[in-house]
Amino acid sequence: MVITLSLGVVVTVTPANGAATDIASHVASAVRGFVANSKSAQTISGTPAIGALFTSSNGKLGSHFCTASVVHSPGGDLAITAAHCVTGVASTIVFVPGYHSGKQPYGQWTVSKIYVDQAWSSGSSQDDDVAFVRLSQGGTGSAVPVEDVTGAETLATRTSARQLVEVVGYPDQSDEPVACRNWTSLPMPGQLEFDCGGFTDGTSGGPFLADVDVTTGQGTVVGVIGGYEQGGFTPAVSYSAQFTASVASLYATAAAGG
Repeated sequence: MVITLSLGVVVTVTPANGAATDIASHVASAVRGFVANSKSAQTISGTPAIGALFTSSNGKLGSHFCTASVVHSPGGDLAITAAHCVTGVASTIVFVPGYHSGKQPYGQWTVSKIYVDQAWSSGSSQDDDVAFVRLSQGGTGSAVPVEDVTGAETLATRTSARQLVEVVGYPDQSDEPVACRNWTSLPMPGQLEFDCGGFTDGTSGGPFLADVDVTTGQGTVVGVIGGYEQGGFTPAVSYSAQFTASVASLYATAAAGG
C-alpha cells in the first residue's frame, strides 16, 4: 500500500513566506543545465529542493560533504540522501537547500533524525545505501516545514531500470552544484548506473530525477548517488541502489515519524 501511494503522485506545493518568487527564479536558472544529454556535468546555480549537507559545530557551518533533496511527505519535513553520508558523522548535520556560491537562499535546516534500513545498519549493504532525514529549524521559532519553503521531489519505487534522469550533486571542491542528463542502466542486480563525468566526492546522495517539470524544476526521485562502492570508483560513472520495497518501507517509517 505504501508503494501505491508513493508512485505516480503529483505534488503541488505553495511555498510559505513569499518564497514562490525566489523558487521560480532559482528553478529557471537550474533548468538551463538540463537541456540535453551530456557526457560531462554542467555547473548550475542551484535548485530549491536540492541542497548540500554540511557539518556544524557551535552553530557554525563547516564544510559541505554530501547532497540531499527534499522529498514530499505528509509532514513536509523529509529529505533523501545516501546512507553512507549520514552514518558515523560525529557533529551536527545541516541541510542548506539551494546552496550556491556561499548563498543560503532558503536557510539552514538541522537533521534531527536519521532513518536507514536494518540491512545498512548491520552490514552496510550497498543495495540499501539510502537514508531519509527529518529536518527542522530549531531555535528560529518557525513551525513552517522545509517543503513549504523549497517545494519537494516525489518519491517512486520499483521503477524501470532504464530511465532518462537528471542527476544533481555538490562536489566537495565547489560551492556550486553540477547537473547532468543521461539514461540509467542496470549493470548488476540491485544497482542503477549513470554515466557522466564530474560527479566527484560530495555528490553522494544527489538525486536521480525522472520526469523533471521544466516549469517547477521538480521531478521524481528514482535513485541517489551511492550504492556500489558508495557511488562508484570514478567521477565518470555513478551508481544508486534500486528503489525497491525496502525503500518504500523505510519511507513509510520516516513519514510516520517512527
